[in-house]
Amino acid sequence: MGNDQGKIAFSDFFTKGQYEILEERLAVQTNKSSLTIGIPNEICNTEKRVALVPNSIRSLIGYGYEIVVESGAGQEANFADKDYADAGAKISYSRKEVLGASMVIKASPATMDDLADMPGSQILISPLHIPKVSKEYIEGLCKKKITAMAMEYMQTDKGSFPIVRILSEIAGMFAIIKAGELLSNPKTGRGILLGGVSGVPPAKIVVLGAGVVGEYATKTALGFGASLRIFDNDINKIMRLQSAVGRQLHTSSINPVYLAYQLMSADVVIGAMHSKSGRTPILVTEEMVSRMKEGSVIIDVSIDQGGCFETSEITNLEHPTFVKHGVVHYCVPNIASQVSRTSSTAVSNIITPIIVNIGESHNLEQLLFQSTGLRNGCYTYKGHLTNEYLAKRFDIKYTDFDLILTSGF
Repeated sequence: MGNDQGKIAFSDFFTKGQYEILEERLAVQTNKSSLTIGIPNEICNTEKRVALVPNSIRSLIGYGYEIVVESGAGQEANFADKDYADAGAKISYSRKEVLGASMVIKASPATMDDLADMPGSQILISPLHIPKVSKEYIEGLCKKKITAMAMEYMQTDKGSFPIVRILSEIAGMFAIIKAGELLSNPKTGRGILLGGVSGVPPAKIVVLGAGVVGEYATKTALGFGASLRIFDNDINKIMRLQSAVGRQLHTSSINPVYLAYQLMSADVVIGAMHSKSGRTPILVTEEMVSRMKEGSVIIDVSIDQGGCFETSEITNLEHPTFVKHGVVHYCVPNIASQVSRTSSTAVSNIITPIIVNIGESHNLEQLLFQSTGLRNGCYTYKGHLTNEYLAKRFDIKYTDFDLILTSGF
C-alpha cells in the first residue's frame, strides 16, 4: 500500500465489515501489483494503431503494473519491440499469453478469436463499434464474465467524450491534408494547391458539419490559405466554430438549393456530419455530385456512420479511393488510423490515467460507482449486459448498473 493507513491489522481482517456490507465487499480486492496488462497485436488490416505507447508503459510500470506486449504490436505505429522492452514491458510471442492478462487493452474491437483465447473474469478496454457488434460477441463476453469497457463511450465528469473528441480533431486535420494530396494529383485530381499563390486563386473547400471534425478541418484549411464554405443546421455550432477560429466565416444552414450551388464550384467537399444514433443523413445526392467539377475531391469522414454522400462507398487502405462522375471519393473509415503514431499517443494519453485510477482504487466497483462517465463506457460487467440499447437490439437480459453496484454481485 505504501503507508500504514491503508493496512488492515490481522485481527481486524476477520472482524472488520462483518455488519457492513459495503466494507465486506471492498475487502475482497485485487492488489495492483498483481494486475497485468496485455497489449495484443492488432491483426486487422485497417488498424495501424497500438493501444498504449512506450511512454505510457513507463508510467504504469511506476504504479506497479506488469505489462505484457505482443511482439510487433507497435510496429505499424513506428514503435519497436525494443522501445517497449526499454520501457519495462515484457515482450511475448504468444498471443494467448497476452490475452490472458487481467486487463486487456486494444486499439480495435476484440474478435471472437480473441474471446476464445481469453480465460475470463478480466477487464477489456477497447472500441465497441456498435454498428458491427454481434449477439454472439456480447454473449461470449457475458459467458466469460468479462468486464468490457468501450473507449468511445467513456465520458468525463462534464459529459464530453475525450477519446471521440481527440480522434475527431485528428480526423478533421488529416481530411484536409489528404484532400490536398488527392487534389494535387494531376492524373485523378485537378493538379492544384489548396492555398492560392500570387495571381492564382485558392482552392474552394466546402465543409459539411460544424462539430469537432469540421472545426479542425476549418482551422487546417485556413492555415493552407483555402477558401471555405461551412454548412450546418445547428447555428450554435456555427457560432462556436467562428468563436474558436476567431474570425467571421462564410457559413450557412443546410439549404439544398444553396448547397448544390456551392458544390458546383467546389474543389473539395468534406463530409463531417455526426449522428448521435443511427445513420448519418445523406445531404449530397448523386445528382449534386454529378454536377461537381471533374477532378474535385470528396472526403467522407462520416462513412463510419454510413456517409453523408449518396455516392459514398466504404473503401480501405489498399484501395482508398474511387472515381464516380469524375469526382475522386475517399471513404476510408477510422481515418485517424492513417496517422497511427499520433493517434496512438493521443488515445494512450487518455487511457493511461483511467488505468492508474483502477489500480489506485484497488476496486473496480468503487471506481465505477464514483465515476458516472466511466460507468457510461461499461457495457458488460461480470456476466451481466449493462447496456440497454444492446439488450433491446439482441433481446438479451439487461441488468441496471445501479442495481449491480448497490447489491454487490
